[in-house]
Amino acid sequence: MSFVYEKLMGGKSGLTGFIILATLILVIFPTFLDLFRLNLVGKYLTYAFAAVSLVLLWGYGGTLSLGQGIFFGLGGYGMAMFLKLEASSPENTAIQSTPGIPDFMDWNQITSLPWFWEPFNSFTFTILAILILPAAFAYLVGAAMFKRRVGGVYFAIITQVIAVILTVLIVGQQGFTGGINGITDLRTLHGWDITSNNAKYIFYFVNCFLLLGVIVLSRFILTSKFGRLLLAMRDKEDRVRFSGYDVSNFKIFIFCIAALISAIGGAMFTLQVGFMSPSFVGIVPSIEMVIFCAIGGRMSLIGAVYGTLLINFGKTTFSESFPELWLFLMGGLFISVVMFFPNGLAGIWDDYGHYLTDRLKQLKDKFTTVVLNREPKQLAEDAG
Repeated sequence: MSFVYEKLMGGKSGLTGFIILATLILVIFPTFLDLFRLNLVGKYLTYAFAAVSLVLLWGYGGTLSLGQGIFFGLGGYGMAMFLKLEASSPENTAIQSTPGIPDFMDWNQITSLPWFWEPFNSFTFTILAILILPAAFAYLVGAAMFKRRVGGVYFAIITQVIAVILTVLIVGQQGFTGGINGITDLRTLHGWDITSNNAKYIFYFVNCFLLLGVIVLSRFILTSKFGRLLLAMRDKEDRVRFSGYDVSNFKIFIFCIAALISAIGGAMFTLQVGFMSPSFVGIVPSIEMVIFCAIGGRMSLIGAVYGTLLINFGKTTFSESFPELWLFLMGGLFISVVMFFPNGLAGIWDDYGHYLTDRLKQLKDKFTTVVLNREPKQLAEDAG
């Protein structure tokens, strides 16, 4: 069984890295951080879903998307719509002109709930929508692009344009989406207060287990035949195509998987933070997600999580300590990592970590040899 786990996680080093990450986020952070800081970490980990999705799509698939915020936002808005409808019961909105609809709709003179909001009264439908709608949208975009062999920088630009279009659409349709303010004032989930301390702890751990599950699922994909084909397509796409494989279908599939993973992160963001706005859909968050992946190492699932935590911890620390300089400090951090560590944090470990591990092993072997070669009498004297 342990052999299966090692193979799934990329060998002993991969399994060890997974255990260390799980210990860090499940034991160390909850033990030593107060609730406010722990909630911040939980928010950072929701971004890690998008970073992990980019490892699959960009690192192994060779397709750079500058629009992962699209799918992160779709998942977040789906969850926010359900929570907003629950918060907009006739009892809670009795002072409105039209009770029973979200407050921003009432402010915009909308007198009935739009038809596309109605299904989100069901939590089951909401969960299915969070999983299916982003993947379906990714399928439409992917089929339109990859079937025509559009890739590389052109695909990156197109996904960026789609992110801009979706942001403008959300802001412009204020009566249906909440506009620039987004969907706010989310308080309960099936009557359970999601703003309570107990809820924040529970959502944090749910978020952690989902993220670890996504990492295991992603590793399973990468260790399968499909994962080997992804690497082959990234390096020699024409050779794979000439071998009889439909490259476009493989690209569409991994694009849909990446969209689904990002959407899960968006839904968890809404639950943990309590709102969703178009500021998490557009160009800036999408590029930041790429940076998280690049800093951690675009070929490392676990590295992407560490990269997300490092950058966001840096943003929080610099903005608190140096409010006028933090953007320059963050820019310097990005430039330094790209210049000196192009393979990210995972690359640093690959370059220096194995040397350290080998050196420790040599010291251990030397110590063992010295002890075993000593006479029992001498060992007894040392013990005495």
